[in-house]
Amino acid sequence: MRTEQDVEAFLLRYKKTFTTLDGAPPTYWLSPGEGLPNVAVRVDAPIVIVRAEIGELERPDNVKLLTRLLELNAQALMHSAYGLEGQRIVLAAALELENLDYNELVAVLDEIEVALAREARELHSLNGH
Repeated sequence: MRTEQDVEAFLLRYKKTFTTLDGAPPTYWLSPGEGLPNVAVRVDAPIVIVRAEIGELERPDNVKLLTRLLELNAQALMHSAYGLEGQRIVLAAALELENLDYNELVAVLDEIEVALAREARELHSLNGH
């Protein structure tokens, strides 16, 4: 069975800079690039959560933004999904820790990084920023 040490070893092998946050469950912060939201990788057995906060939802009735999030989920994402957590717009994925392998984690991290680079500015604009 995989552990948090395996996830950290995968992140070291991924060769992206990350910071380990103190506390439990173990959480790692990755920076995909300047001006883009950080990506959190949290090991909370039995799952690993990968998550980036896009921002606060300015208007809950913003049909253009909400429609675009659903379109992106259907057209552009395979391993992760946009969603709302309260009033926060997030991009997230959950992986089973028990069978996690390096390629699976990298696929999720790469997809989230590409999505942030490609879509974050558009989503901020649709959100009124």
